[in-house]
Order: sequence, then structure tokens, then C-alpha cells
Amino acid sequence: MTTEARGLHAQVLQSLGPAITAGEYPPGSVLRTDELAKRFEVSRSVMREAVRVLESMHLVESRRRVGVTVRPTEEWNVFDPQVIRWRLAGTDRPRQLRSLTVLRSAVEPVAAGLAARNATPAQCAELTECALGMVATSRGHQLEGYLVHDVAFHRVVLNASGNEMFARLGDVVAEVLTGRTQHQVMFEDPDPEAVTLHVRVAEAVREGDARRAEELTREITIGALQELDVLAP
Repeated sequence: MTTEARGLHAQVLQSLGPAITAGEYPPGSVLRTDELAKRFEVSRSVMREAVRVLESMHLVESRRRVGVTVRPTEEWNVFDPQVIRWRLAGTDRPRQLRSLTVLRSAVEPVAAGLAARNATPAQCAELTECALGMVATSRGHQLEGYLVHDVAFHRVVLNASGNEMFARLGDVVAEVLTGRTQHQVMFEDPDPEAVTLHVRVAEAVREGDARRAEELTREITIGALQELDVLAP
């Protein structure tokens, strides 16, 4: 695919994907590729490639003599980072944020406990560095800088757990944290208590205290849910 074609393909996806996840094309809707190609002013090959990507996300399926059909929402690959991004950009953002934050509350405390048992010295050092970066950017409305360290912190915890299933959720957690910031579902400065909790989690992991690491991370996720009650009820 040429650079121009890739650009057109991305434009189609960035328009069609959010429209599907926002319900503009309800499940069962039939999308005609010829009509879509005309609407987006792209070639049929570009349109077919965009449809293939949507199929890989289980958002649509192609049927001969029928066309491209939007699949039921329960069949979507809701763990796909792009799908998460599109859904967070839509009107269903509060419910989506809550669903993802509940997932975090179920997974991350256990992952932190495992990290305290399995983290390498390098991972412990990285976790501490991320926590200190969060402290350094937690004042003065530096949310974008804070986000970088926050995402990195949670990726390290999931990876250090030693559980490959947890590790694969790193992109999901990154999208949740990024979505909260980009869509202003955050206070102007992070909650100081939450920042301190991250530092204490890093300490617990470094010291090999699994119970404490799990309890502290659970406090973080409970706080995140409480923030949603205020900012995205």
C-alpha cells in the first residue's frame, strides 16, 4: 500500500470506526463498500482494506450478496486499543470508563502482588523511576507529562507480574489512562493521595511485600472509581 493509500485508509477508519462504535450504524446495518468508497472519495481497494481492519476488530463481517454487516456489540473485540479509543470518544464514555476501571480494579491489585514476588531489580528500579516522575509532574497542571509516567508505571506492574495475560492488558490500561486525560475526566492536578500510593506501591514491590502491594493498588483503583463518580457520573 502506498503512503497516500495508507493515509486515505486511516482517514476512512477514523471516520467509520467511531461512527460504528457510537451507534450511528446500529448492529445489523448493512454497509455497501461501493457506496462507502464514493462517500469517502477513495478507491475500492482502500475501502476493502479499511473493512478488513474493522473485521479484525469484530465490528463488522462481510457476506457475499449481502455486504458488510455491523456485528452485535457483544461480539466486538472490546480489548482492542483502537476500539477502546473510539468508544471513549463517543457519548457512551462514562459507562465505558467505568467498565474499564472496574476491570483494572479486578486485575491490577493481583498483578501488583505478583510483581512483588517476581519483579527483577531492573523492573523495581523502573517502577521507582516512574513513581518519582509522577511526583515531579503532579503539580502545576502537567497532566500530559504526568500521563507518560502513569502509563509507564502501570505497564511495569503488569509486566513484572510475570503473568503474560496481565501483561497483554498494558495497552488497555494505557488507553483508559489516556482517555481520562484527553477527555478531561481528571482533576487539574492528580489527587496527592493517589500519587503517594503509587510511590508506596513501588516501595512494596521493591521490598517483596506482596500483600501490601496488592492492598495499596486496590486503594488506587477504588480512588479511580470514586473520581468517576464525581467527574463522569
